[in-house]
Amino acid sequence: MPERVITNLLKDVKIPRMVRIHQKFPRPKIDVNDIPNVILSQFSEEKFSSKIRPGMSICITCGSRGISNIPLIIKTIADFCKSKGALPFVVPAMGSHGGATAQGQLEILASLGVTEESIGCPIKSSMETVVVGHTVVGDIRPEEIEVRIDKNAASADGIILCGRIKAHTAFRGEYESGLMKMMTIGLGKQEGAESCHKNGFKYLAHLVPAFGRIIMKAAPVLFGLAILENSFDETCRLVALTPDEIDSEEPKLLKESFTYLPRIYFDDCDVLVVDEFGKNISGEGMDPNITGTFATPYASGGIKAQKRAILRLTEQTHGNAHGLGLVDVISKKFYDDMDLEITYPNSITSTVLEFSKIPMIMINDRETFQLCIKTCTEIDREKVRLIRIKNTLDLEYIYVSEGMLDEVRNNPNLEIAGEPEELIFDSDGNLNI
Repeated sequence: MPERVITNLLKDVKIPRMVRIHQKFPRPKIDVNDIPNVILSQFSEEKFSSKIRPGMSICITCGSRGISNIPLIIKTIADFCKSKGALPFVVPAMGSHGGATAQGQLEILASLGVTEESIGCPIKSSMETVVVGHTVVGDIRPEEIEVRIDKNAASADGIILCGRIKAHTAFRGEYESGLMKMMTIGLGKQEGAESCHKNGFKYLAHLVPAFGRIIMKAAPVLFGLAILENSFDETCRLVALTPDEIDSEEPKLLKESFTYLPRIYFDDCDVLVVDEFGKNISGEGMDPNITGTFATPYASGGIKAQKRAILRLTEQTHGNAHGLGLVDVISKKFYDDMDLEITYPNSITSTVLEFSKIPMIMINDRETFQLCIKTCTEIDREKVRLIRIKNTLDLEYIYVSEGMLDEVRNNPNLEIAGEPEELIFDSDGNLNI
């Protein structure tokens, strides 16, 4: 078989030896066994418990993110409703995720462990929405900005919001990823998400709370449960909030969540390689707040890298590669697992097509590393500064190239946890990930 031209161009590129590094983060957390008690002790307060009466149909929201302990959290909310004589059900509150289909959204919930069996109540998945109001941005006529929510949620006697508070991946504002956004984008399904996104990310900091406030007035929102996670993707705070408190307290919880956000303890590197990428990890497959891969000018942060690559799609993302356009190189295995019918709806809905642009595709992992290194400029090729992470949710242990060890020794948040080792590729040139 004749030698491939690309292989020949890359054959002399040396991949540096890598060293396992321990990153130290604060670790406040709630023990898994205590989660039901923490939730129920708050729900037992009059301002929450009085909202639920026997016979009421109660809609509980559940999103598409890989939130720790989410089946237990949802089950606890459902059990509380049942203890009050109410009839709870869950709706997928995830905008256009799951390929913008009802079945696709059910499959996402199942991949997160949220099934009717695990939570003890029905799941009603539909893409049908109803208009609950209108708002305005700039000089656009109010009737052109429809506020929509899931039809099943709108027809319930009450809605309990459940979602994680976290920095958004494409804009900054008082409200980013959280309960306001879950109402606006999540409960809006594809139509509502598109309505909010159609003027671009520039306006989301304004529109997310504007939509949310309209929904809280027009729909039967009873209260919400805000989830905060630590740097290890563990539940560290659970806060029940009335609608008024969602408005006033969510910005404070967002600021607190920034203190828990993990990071890579380097300001920059030559090459960043991410093993795993998917919707269960972040809306853009990997968190730009960590990787520095922002698609809009309305948010910033994360590590600076000349070249970035991703190697694999997670099974839980069901082929959704939304966000791959923010890196430079992908492996052939990643490309083969992509499903464009599942990927494109998110980009179309968000109006940012850069999310789904296809980077250069290398035939295997070895050449993915080599291409990134070869195309870096003004670097020390004898001491390539290469960082490899599993994903942006798992950052306690990372790998750095041997030439970065002096930087590790000078950082109190880092410690060396292994010896320099060559990357081991199989006969096809791939890593065992």
